Amino acid sequence: MLDDLSKRLAGRLKELRLGRGWSLDQLAMHSGVSRATLSRMEKAEVSPTAEGLGRLCAAYELPMSRLMMMVEDSFAPKVPFANQAEWEDPDTGFTRRSVSPPAGGLSGEVLECHLPSGQRIAYGTPSRSGLEHHLVMLDGALNLTVDGVTHALSGGDCLRYHLSGATTFETGPTRGARYLMVLI
Repeated sequence: MLDDLSKRLAGRLKELRLGRGWSLDQLAMHSGVSRATLSRMEKAEVSPTAEGLGRLCAAYELPMSRLMMMVEDSFAPKVPFANQAEWEDPDTGFTRRSVSPPAGGLSGEVLECHLPSGQRIAYGTPSRSGLEHHLVMLDGALNLTVDGVTHALSGGDCLRYHLSGATTFETGPTRGARYLMVLI
């Protein structure tokens, strides 16, 4: 059974598609996600994967953080830990917690992410080109490929980049990665 956040996400995905006037077949063509998977996502029968959400956000030209903001609670200056929405990719175990979610009038946000060992997530197209990212490694090891250049990161490292092309996040077989992602 999917949690409330996943159900709200399913509803928002359907609203976005209908708002564009797209059929499921048209969205499948724009995103590269199968029609059957899109249908199951919109009915909250399955939770989307990180790669699937990335493809949908690229089709809508919408940063994933903005999509998540649309389904999370409204802006408050203090975000207690208990109120920080967390989403988990059912395929990889990747978790994404909105430490400081985007809000009207504020341009940045902070995410805490965990990618278990032996996992790989590839985003073919950025949801919004030019978005500034600062990835701060808290623990573990991560190979992050940005625009064809691979960066080996470990605890304490920071990688700063403008998102303009494909990215791949990959952990080794014995060690996962926990990191903060600051988006500006």
